[in-house]
This record gives sequence, structure tokens and C-alpha cells, in this order.
Amino acid sequence: MDLTDKTRILITAALPYANGRLHIGHIAGAYLPADEAVRFFRLRGKEVHFVCGSDENGAPITFTALKEGVSPQDIVDRYHRLLGEAFAGMGIRFDVYGRTHTPNHDRVTQDFFLRLYERGHIVKKTGEQVYCLACRRFLPDRYIEGICHHPDCRAPGARGDQCEKCGRPVDATRLIDPECMICKTLGREARGHIEIRATEHWFFQLEGFSGRLREYLDAHPEWRESVKRFSYGLLDQGLKERGITRDMDWGVPVPLPEGEGKVLYVWFDAPIGYITFTREYFESKGIPGAWKDFWGDPAAGLVHFIGKDNTVFHAVIFPGMLAAHGDYRLADAVVANEFLNLEGDKISTSRDYAVWVDEYLASFPADPLRYYLTAIAPETADADFAWKQFQQRNNGELADNLGNFIQRTLAFCNKYFAGRAPEGAEIGPAGRALLGEIGEARRELSGLLGSFRFKAALERLMRLSQRGNQYFAEEEPWKSRRSDPAACAGTMFVGLKLVEALGIFMAPFLPEAAERVREFLNLPPLGPGDWDAPSRLEGGHPLRESRVLFPKLEDSAIQPHIDKLAKKR
Repeated sequence: MDLTDKTRILITAALPYANGRLHIGHIAGAYLPADEAVRFFRLRGKEVHFVCGSDENGAPITFTALKEGVSPQDIVDRYHRLLGEAFAGMGIRFDVYGRTHTPNHDRVTQDFFLRLYERGHIVKKTGEQVYCLACRRFLPDRYIEGICHHPDCRAPGARGDQCEKCGRPVDATRLIDPECMICKTLGREARGHIEIRATEHWFFQLEGFSGRLREYLDAHPEWRESVKRFSYGLLDQGLKERGITRDMDWGVPVPLPEGEGKVLYVWFDAPIGYITFTREYFESKGIPGAWKDFWGDPAAGLVHFIGKDNTVFHAVIFPGMLAAHGDYRLADAVVANEFLNLEGDKISTSRDYAVWVDEYLASFPADPLRYYLTAIAPETADADFAWKQFQQRNNGELADNLGNFIQRTLAFCNKYFAGRAPEGAEIGPAGRALLGEIGEARRELSGLLGSFRFKAALERLMRLSQRGNQYFAEEEPWKSRRSDPAACAGTMFVGLKLVEALGIFMAPFLPEAAERVREFLNLPPLGPGDWDAPSRLEGGHPLRESRVLFPKLEDSAIQPHIDKLAKKR
């Protein structure tokens, strides 16, 4: 999964539904690790393009519109804007952030559908679907909930398409004790008037690609264990055909004469959005054919960053769709995180038990949250966000470790070396050893970030910073300043070299702070290739006045957020 040998890389992040705000679980799941990968690869000098967009089709949108008494267009317009603002506030910068409810995306998706249909991979069948007698309509999967029908799960609140607890696909017609969510929203009796009726729909013959998908997984033993285990599990159970149309009027219309009144299921059209947005991006740059270099040429890198609940779509179903089409390559990596919990409980948007990104940003800067979510990243198991721990790690690790070393080094040079990098430095054995550790850390960080082990990479960065504090304390420049000025100059020159390196290594995780470190050092903004570039600091280089990078958080700052959650339990 190490893509460091690729010179061109396309990175996608799962499309968020445009029917609600972003919370920290979303950020930790897909978007923050994707942004960190993009920033790292660009620092390595790679040509990287970052693609995402709002998922604006499907039942989640119409269901939210129903609850609010507005049109689906009102919902997607509102949340497309709010999602973009939240991402920008967190320092997550896409090259293109598109929308799926557009004529252009309709055309791309319909062309994709017709290619599969013409090749015999999509067939029309009479199937069964849930029908509500009270609503007098077939219910899309998201409009029905019940007890999961998988014998080893039986979790309540399973949606008609997927059970959030076990993560497996759900057959809406097999849900136990089903409820109509339209009736429930409107205050009507939600049970007792649901029946299963026959209706015509189109099905993707996914089972025909079981062998190809197993070969695909076999070719990537380096993928995260959770992704492999889940995907192999589905293959071992036996893949089944998947219905790809629904009786709705909001979404991508089925491009067949007999498809009137039906749209393509959102799970089918949403991942095609990656292709749509890539095409739109390169068209906007005046090179409309360049998108094929990333979706057709395996020499380029292609990586999907997703949350745990999207594994089935990105590791099995979408690759099956691409294989069926025949003109697209499959991703080099599908990087999925597990779930993020909150203060020992599951995040719940329905009861407002969440840390919403917009509310967080109204009180705190982005970097401390980026740091904490990476430090506890649910890369191999579910993790838990706790406000007190967030405060402790900000104060003890960002402020007292990383920020402290950078600030004390720069402040000492500004005060005792006239605001310049020391000249006439005599670097002793300890200093030479520390300079060697910088190169060693660069190599280790490159390997960790290149294989998407962000949590371990952040830990390595902080060990290097801690080593800088130890070096500063052991060399005692406040003493050698008088007793051995040349040795003091050597100590501080090495310290500045480490500050420069830390400012580069921290950039994927802490972009705002990294920019300020470059300003303090009076160096140009970071650009492509700077990860491996030689140091720019020489004796006599002018510095700028530094400021505290990471202010400490007082109890009073986080207590209102703790109190709010306590009321939502």
C-alpha cells in the first residue's frame, strides 16, 4: 500500500450526505486521514489531486426534507454549503468538491449504467419491495427500520439497506417488526400496515465478479486487517445480485424507456461521483482528457479513504461495478477507519449527542482537534473522544512538548543571537547525533505516512520533539552562553535545524502551526519537494519574532461542551 513510487496520485474521500452537519466521527473516519495523506504526498513532490463532493441523491435527502417540510433541493443547497464551510474550517482542502444532484453527474452515471446493461451485467426482474398501505407507496430502504434479520445480530434500528451494528447489507423485506419512517415522522402508527409487494427493478449481477474481486483482495495483503476481514467475509458468504433502482422521484433517472418513475439507488450513483468530479476538475483546468490518466492507467495511484460503514461499497461493490464496466482500473488502496465513540457512548445525531465541527470551531482552532483525532485514530479498533483527554493532550503534548521546544529555541535565539541563526557554531557529538536523528525520523515518517499509519507517524513526530527538549535541557545553553559561546551557538544552531524539520514533519497533521513555524523561521511557505529538501538555514539567517503555537486550554473552555453532552445522554 506504499505509494511512494507513484509520481501521480488521485485521492478520494467518501461523499458525505448533504442532509446534516459534520461531526468529529466523520472527520476522524475518512476526511482527516485523507487530507494528511494528500499533504504528505505533495510535500514529497508528487502530483496529487484530492476529490470529494456532496452526496445529494437518495432517500436520506428526501427523508430530511419530509421531516423539515421543505423541498429536497432546499436541503442539499443548505448542507452543501455547510459541509464546505466545515471542511475548510478544519483545514481539509479538496481540489474539487462537487455535487451529485446535477445534470452532468446524471449523464456520467447513466452512461455507466447503460454500459453495464448492454454488457448483460444489469438485468430487469420482478422483485419484492416494502409497501406502506397508509402512505400508498413503495418505501425506499431508508424509509423503513426494524430488527436486523441476521441471526447473530438482531439489533434494533437496522435500516432497510444496512445494519449499523453488524455492518452487513440488509434485505428490507426481511426486517423483523418493520416500521414506516414516513408514518413515524408524521405521527401516525408506523407498524401494522406494511406489506411486501411485487415491483419491477434492475439488478446488478455482482455475484458474477466474485472471482475477480477475490483476486483483487489477494493482490493487496497490505490493506488494513478490518477491510480484508470484512470483504473476504462477504465473498465467503457468497455475493448476491444487488438491486440498483428504487421507486422515487429524486435521484438519477433510470435511462431506459421502461424506467419512468424510477431512479438509480444512491449506493450505485454515489461512488461514480468520484469519476464525475475528477472529470469536472480536469475540464475546469482545460485538460478534459487528463481524468483518464487516473481512472484508466495503473501507473498512477488511486486511493479511497472511507469510514467503516462504507467498506462494503468501496472494497466489494464499487470494484465489482468498475470491473463490469471494463474501462476503469481498481483502487490501489481502500483505507477505512473504525468508529469513533464519544465519552464512552456512541455518537447519535438523532439525539444531538455529538461534537459538531461548526460548534467546535466556534470555540477552538482546528489544529488541536486534528492532533487529538490522529492521536486516538480508530485505525484498527473503535476509539473514544473525551473532552478531558483532549484538554490534557493539548496541554501536555502540543503545548508542553512540541510547542515548548519550538518556542524556547526561537525565543533564545531572538534574545541572545540578535534574532539570527547563530554563526561560528561548534557542533558537538550530541548535536551531530541529533542531526542524524532528524534524517532517521524523516525516513521512518515517510514509511509510516506512505503506508497510511498516521497514528504511529504522529507518535514518531512527538518523540523527535521530545528528544529536542531533552537535548536543550542536557546542553544547558543558558550556561554555555557565558562559559562557551561557540558551544552555545552550536546547541542553538542544531535546535533551529530541528525546529525547521519539525515544521515540515508536522505539516500533514498541523498545517496552521506548520505555516507559523515557517513564518517564525523567515522561510517561504512549504511547497512540493520540501519534505526531502536540504535545510535552508545557515548561520546569520534572520529570524522573526515567535509566538505561542499552542495555547493551553483551561477547564472553563471545555466544561460547557462536557455539560452539553451530559444533558443528551
